[in-house]
Amino acid sequence: MAITAALVKEVRERTGAGMMECKKALVEAEGDIDAAIEALRIQGQAKADKKAARVAAEGLVAVSLDEKAHVGVIIEVNCETDFVAKKDEFKSFVDEVAQLARQREARDVEALSQLPMVAGGETVDTRRRELVAAIGENISIRRLAQLDAGQHRVGHYVHGGRIGVLVAVQGGDEQVARDLAMHISWSRPMCIDEDQVPVDVLEKERSILRAQAAESGKPPEIVEKMVTGRLKKYLSEITLLGQPFVKDSELSVAKYLSGADARVVDYVRFEVGEGIDKKSENFAEEVMAQVRGST
Repeated sequence: MAITAALVKEVRERTGAGMMECKKALVEAEGDIDAAIEALRIQGQAKADKKAARVAAEGLVAVSLDEKAHVGVIIEVNCETDFVAKKDEFKSFVDEVAQLARQREARDVEALSQLPMVAGGETVDTRRRELVAAIGENISIRRLAQLDAGQHRVGHYVHGGRIGVLVAVQGGDEQVARDLAMHISWSRPMCIDEDQVPVDVLEKERSILRAQAAESGKPPEIVEKMVTGRLKKYLSEITLLGQPFVKDSELSVAKYLSGADARVVDYVRFEVGEGIDKKSENFAEEVMAQVRGST
């Protein structure tokens, strides 16, 4: 059977594999499209397995919200280079997977990987492997989280596909929720307020501050006052409510919320590649530059 350009085109469209790979598979399958596609998928899975050990520290963060903004999902999908992260096929995969995770209420990556994609019918993991074969880089769905605000509002903000935030807010309006999401993307709070700071973190910081203050040679009662003051400053830096608000540093986030008659219920913040060994980039400065440009 003659291997026409139309046959090659159809196989390429259905698999995402390269033109030469599609033609070779068709030749070996003697023009049988289904057999050629099956062979390419098997090859793609083998390639994906070989690339799985390679470090994937680039990628994208995406979010998906329901129509009423009561439920949101945030997901991080990694690849090896920023070049691939900018490819349309990679972006489309990430967006579709984020929507699928919300629509099907996937609670973890394993469950999400076994869900059928909206387009094509293959599972998320099969599509991921096909994308690995087509693009030539390791691609992995690293993590996902769901934020259910009940009857409250979920605000969201994504900075350049690199940082994503979901925040559940009681009261306020859509702008307040977005402002808070933007603030969290920039400030990286450890938790909402002082009550949520882990005891071991608090005790470790207090111990460090006490040792530093003791080196001053001042009387014990003065040392304790120094420790108390420095600990208060530390807590204002790591807690969302204690931080200076990104759009008005004269206000703490707590005062901003009070003025907006709003309360933060919960939040999730993802940054591409955080915790993975990769080159350092200051995305917080990018967010601040964008904030200044919008005021």
